[in-house]
Amino acid sequence: MLLPLLRSRAQGEILAWIVLHPQQEFSLVEIARAVGVSSPTVMREVDRLADAGLVRQVRRGNQRMVQAETDTVVFAPLAALMAVTFGPVPVLRELLAPVVGIRQAHIYGSWAARYAQVPGPVPGDIDVLVIGTADPDELDAVAAAARARLAREVSIRRVRPATWDDATDDAFKATVTSRPMVALLSAGDRS
Repeated sequence: MLLPLLRSRAQGEILAWIVLHPQQEFSLVEIARAVGVSSPTVMREVDRLADAGLVRQVRRGNQRMVQAETDTVVFAPLAALMAVTFGPVPVLRELLAPVVGIRQAHIYGSWAARYAQVPGPVPGDIDVLVIGTADPDELDAVAAAARARLAREVSIRRVRPATWDDATDDAFKATVTSRPMVALLSAGDRS
């Protein structure tokens, strides 16, 4: 639902991961881990991308390293399209990872619904829930950086862990948890 031109969500996530990190090389295993799909799926999609000239590959020992091919006329528009469709997950994970005090972070709202294949219009913004004690100014800086990279409004709502855990009759928590959410970070991701 995010970009119905693609065959699958896995294809979109793999392509977004590679083109949104154009200066980095990744092994197939690293890509599989980053986007949460199997290595054979990554291998098939990377083969297709390489055949189309969208990625370059090199062998380093027994690893196949992949990097976005930036010297092609389609790179810039493709990267822009991937940023506004599949980009929120890799971009927000990257920007939130170094922030201290995050127990959990999720995307919720219309973008999460499209990601979960719920039909609807293209989302105009990205809503992020951070459960933790992270500095609000640091979260504002993350939202501004994400806004610049994703070309859309990014709103981060921070809720303290005790407030979230104790909110049994809270309308916001009931609404958010009753609809699709996309996990970005959890305490286990940081250990």
